[in-house]
Order: sequence, then structure tokens, then C-alpha cells
Amino acid sequence: MSQASLTDDDLFGEAATEMREDVEQSLDAAREALPAADDIWETDADNVLGALNGLKSALDVGDAEDHLRDAKKWYTMGDRADAFDDASDLADEIETVESSVADIASASEQVADLAQTMPGLRSKLQDLEDDEE
Repeated sequence: MSQASLTDDDLFGEAATEMREDVEQSLDAAREALPAADDIWETDADNVLGALNGLKSALDVGDAEDHLRDAKKWYTMGDRADAFDDASDLADEIETVESSVADIASASEQVADLAQTMPGLRSKLQDLEDDEE
């Protein structure tokens, strides 16, 4: 099909297909950027603080937030333009990835707080033990 024979509807359909592919690719990239389940579950640490610091590092969402933002941006544009025949699967997937990113970020904050608390708690317990002796 030559450029001259493309109608506005053809171009819009082509753009809608490309937009959907962009959303899907961004969602795939976001999922790939999330930590692997085994990375947040297994540890080689010798103590609690080492385990917490390792977990804090493993809970980094990396570029997932940027990829998710791109997916949401292109989805929103396509949705507002009514470019997608059925985009409920995209909306569901965006919600799933967004929820996962939020859960990981929340867990990361909790682990960071605990990692900051543990050395002081250990010190206090050691002081109590020393006072008993």
C-alpha cells in the first residue's frame, strides 16, 4: 500500500496498533525490571543486619517505575483517543504492575527502617547484658 492510498482511518488504526505495542513493551520492560522472587527470598548474610541490607538492595525496583510511567502515558493517550478496541487487558496489567511496584517500594521502606533500628536495638540489649554482669 502506498503512502498516497492510506486513509485517515488506516493511519489511525496503524497508530493505535503501535500505541498498544508500546504499552505492552513498556509493561514487559517494567515486569523485567522488578526483582526476582528468589532475590528477595534467599540470602547469604551472616547476621540480621546483613540480611536486611541485602533485602533492601534486592527490593530496588530499578527502571520499573519509568517503564510503568511510559505504559500509563501511552495507554492514557490511546484510551482518551478511543484508539483501542478493547483495552481492559492493558488497564488490568497496568494496575497489576503498578500494585507490585507500590508493594515492593513499601516493603523496601519497611526494611530500610528496620535496618536502621536493629543496630541501636542490639546496642541497647548489649548494654543491658553488660549491666547484669
